Amino acid sequence: MDRNATGSDAVSRPGATGWHVQHPRFAAEDLRRAFGCFPSGVVALCGLCDDAPVGMSVSSFTSVSLAPPLVSVCIARQSSTWKVLRHLLRIGLSVLAEDHGQVCRALAAKDADRFGSVPWQASERGAVFVADASLHIECSIEREIDAGDHVLVLLAIEALRSDPAVAPLVFHGSRFRQLSPART
Repeated sequence: MDRNATGSDAVSRPGATGWHVQHPRFAAEDLRRAFGCFPSGVVALCGLCDDAPVGMSVSSFTSVSLAPPLVSVCIARQSSTWKVLRHLLRIGLSVLAEDHGQVCRALAAKDADRFGSVPWQASERGAVFVADASLHIECSIEREIDAGDHVLVLLAIEALRSDPAVAPLVFHGSRFRQLSPART
């Protein structure tokens, strides 16, 4: 038995990809609610596969390193979209703008044409970008790291373009929100 930070017992069990700690007092819905207290931006991860766009929305994006230039995302292990994207030469990462709520929903949809209403463009190397996003990063996969029921993906930045004037889409408390000017 292991002890977690609160001193309660946790049970370690071997899983398909390694050891996982199961905390009996944390139900998945409790953790989702707790994690939802932290606002995050929303990005689209997209690429071309057989000349068609493939993509998904992700809310666990962060900058990692300036030298070498790296960013990261966390993706659910069961994602069928990631199973396609992870084999592409280049992946486009678009930081969605505050008016991209419908784009995010389209890219998160199951069993639908995700790009039917999403304006996009592709780079010469097959990275796909959502039009009018605040940041476009052309990436290659640096490394994938086992992280429980997710995989932490380190992405090397190959090219980028940004427009800091475009306000980002914010996800907080299980809904989309917008930034408001700071009060002085």
